This record gives sequence, C-alpha cells and structure tokens, in this order.
Amino acid sequence: MNYKERGVAFQCEDDWLYGILSLPEKATPRGVLIIAGGPQYRVGSHRQFTLLARHLAAHGIPVLRFDFRGMGDSEGNARTFENVEGDLRCAIDRFLMEVPFIDELVIWGLCDAASASLFYAHQDQRIRGLILANPWVRTEQGVATAYLKHYYFSRLLDSQLWSKIWRGDFNFFTSAKSLFNITEAALARRLQIEVDSKVSHRHPAPLPERMSYGLRRFNGQVLLIISGNDLTAQEFSDLIKNSREWQELLASPRVSRHDLPEANHTFSQRKWHDQVANWTSEWIQSW
Repeated sequence: MNYKERGVAFQCEDDWLYGILSLPEKATPRGVLIIAGGPQYRVGSHRQFTLLARHLAAHGIPVLRFDFRGMGDSEGNARTFENVEGDLRCAIDRFLMEVPFIDELVIWGLCDAASASLFYAHQDQRIRGLILANPWVRTEQGVATAYLKHYYFSRLLDSQLWSKIWRGDFNFFTSAKSLFNITEAALARRLQIEVDSKVSHRHPAPLPERMSYGLRRFNGQVLLIISGNDLTAQEFSDLIKNSREWQELLASPRVSRHDLPEANHTFSQRKWHDQVANWTSEWIQSW
C-alpha cells in the first residue's frame, strides 16, 4: 500500500518537538506511536524505527515517531524515561489532530521506552494497546544476577574461553575483580534498599514494582517481544520467573508473547527486524 511521510512539529510546554508522520492512502482507525528508548531519537539504532514505521504504513497503519525533549531535533532539556509523560501526551494530542479518524492508539517501545509506556498508558484511555520489546526492569541486584547466570556461568561452557586458558591468554585477575565488583554492588544495593525502606516510607518503589502497577491498571491489549541474546531481556525473563505477580499479569488472555532466541537487543539483523515488524502488524490487526 502506498503511503506518504511528512514532518510534524508540536509544542510541549515551552519547547518544540519534532517527529515524522507515516500516513497510508487507506488507513486503519488504529494508529501506532513509536517511542525511542535510551539515548536514541526517532530513527532508532540501524534505522529500526524508520523501517518499522514504513512497514506498518505499507500495511495501512498510521504511525508517528518523534523525539522526546532534549533528544534529536526536539528542544528542551533531556529527561529520563521516568519523566516523559508530558511529551507522550502532547505527541498523542498532535497525532490525533493530524489524523482525526483514528479511534485508538498503540504505543511501541523498546527497552526503557517500554517501561515509560507502562507508566503512562493506564492514564490515557486513548491507548488501547502496548508493544513492549525487551522491557527495562534494571536494578543493581537484577543486573548482577543476570551477569552471573547468563554471562559468567555460560562462559564456563565456551570452548573459546578454555582455549584462551590453555594458551595462557586469559587474565584471571581481571575477571575475578569484575565478578567481585558486580557481586559487591548487588549486595550493597540490597542492603541500602532495606535501610531506606526502614528510614523513609516515601522511598520510591523499585522499578519492576512501578511497572507492574502500570500493567495491572492498564486494561488494553499487550504484546511482549523478547530477545534471547540480550542481557536486558534476560533480566526481564528472570524477573518473571521469580515473581508470582508478574506471572499472573502476563498469564492474562490480553497478553501475547513472541520470542526471538538468537536476536540481540535492537534486532539488528534484517531477519530479526523483519520478524518483529511482521509480528507487530499482524498483532495490531488481530483484535
């Protein structure tokens, strides 16, 4: 299907934000807002958001991707994923103004953009779906556990590691120091959380708890896309295995899940990206 792309500018408080609208000739009444996570802007790593938007538009789905304040072309001070609710609301307002026949929206977010969408979606009835790719649930304890389980232990089965040891090329001191630092940081953080919880009831809940709160209050459809070769995704998978609350939330019939066992964090290979794009368009048109 043919589509057109054009720039969009809109204000959020005193700052101007900029994005790209991909609009099909015959568009569905369900649009997608693609939001970038981390130090990324609307194009995404290896142009993944540009390619995804064009794929969706070619399948009749209107798409807006934009830069948060302080990123890409947008004005203002940079902010973390925990402080972009105003940006999201302004972008959605503009999206619906530009494409008034849209009845409902889906947010597509990778990494901490997926986390940001969980914070926001339950507050806005216009959002009827979330696509969460490798959600960011990082805590110091979580990343330490993931490193130990998915990196250090797996390396014991790596033939290249044993070849380096046999040749005398392996630095035992450096590896041991790295392992010690990670473990020490995890234990220190855990102790600090316990102390803070006793000192102040106002201490913010850990990130995974705030995300589960958002998911529990959101009553729309959810699609999870999880990479197999990604530490962030492994942290999320480990969280699910150890949390009955997350297990119950994700067991809901409104939640679907796809896994790409060999894919990295940003689905950098063409076959991975194409699979994610196909899953996205099929899921959006399935309900």
